[in-house]
Amino acid sequence: MAHYVIMGCGRVGVSLAHTLDNAGHSVAIIDQDERAFRRLRQTFTGRKVTGVGFDRETLKAAGIEEAYAFAAVSSGDNSNILATRVARETFHVGHVVARIYDPGRAEIYQRLGIPTVAAVRWSADQVLRRILPEQSINGDFRESSGRLILGELSLHEGWLGRSLGSIETAAGVRIAYITRFGEGILPRPDSSYQEGDVLHAMMSVDRTAEISKILSKEPVKESL
Repeated sequence: MAHYVIMGCGRVGVSLAHTLDNAGHSVAIIDQDERAFRRLRQTFTGRKVTGVGFDRETLKAAGIEEAYAFAAVSSGDNSNILATRVARETFHVGHVVARIYDPGRAEIYQRLGIPTVAAVRWSADQVLRRILPEQSINGDFRESSGRLILGELSLHEGWLGRSLGSIETAAGVRIAYITRFGEGILPRPDSSYQEGDVLHAMMSVDRTAEISKILSKEPVKESL
């Protein structure tokens, strides 16, 4: 079980908090307006922190220092991005995601290496796919037999700079396309995994847990 910090106690924040709480995880939810916590059910066991989500002391009160993941889902793009950067760059949270309303800013945020989800195609499921390790390979597509799935890969930062071919070989997948700076591109023979990239790969359904385990660790160093 892991600790999760959520900024924003609106509809999506509440949905995330309840889902994570139901799964037995530790959850803290932040909002500037204490009245927003009324949206949470009475049986919610997580922490409720009143404050600004990008304030360091507020984040510490929410347990950011031991957090596995941070999700900024308030109604403000700037606040969400700022809070996510503080979580990642100051507190070194490994898994972050920010909600955005202006898709035109997506490229800027991708350059900062911040996973984002635009509000026009928003759902709590999309956030969970980015912050829950067991949800890290949820498919966007399944072929007719149900044996193969197309999904996003979640990789350890140690894979940065590695060729896509080496990733395919290590995990036993076939990378179909890359989302880079908010745009989909087809991989080339000389393509490598860069910061901010989202890799989409075809894989066997019965190997998704194994693939997640392989890619969540630093790659084995090549012997000289």
